[in-house]
Amino acid sequence: MPLYEYQCKDCGVVFEARQKFSDAPLTRCETCGGEVEKLISQTAFALKGGGWFQQGYSGNSAKPACSAAASGGCGGGGCAKAANH
Repeated sequence: MPLYEYQCKDCGVVFEARQKFSDAPLTRCETCGGEVEKLISQTAFALKGGGWFQQGYSGNSAKPACSAAASGGCGGGGCAKAANH
C-alpha cells in the first residue's frame, strides 16, 4: 500500500497515511481537525547509473565481459580496462 503525505492548512502539521489506491484522500487533520491537502513527495524508488538500461533494456546486444580479471591482465580490444591504460 502506498504511503501518502498530507499537510494541514490550519496548524501546518505534516503527517503520513498508508492508504489503498482506491481509498478517498483524507480531508481532516489528525491533530486539529482542520482541512488538509495531499503533498507530492519524492518516491523511494530510483534507478541510478546507466548500467540497468545499457545492459538489458536498450535493445542492443550484450557485449562479452572483459576477461582481464581471469587472465590477470588485459589484452585490449573491446575491454574497458584497456581503454584506461
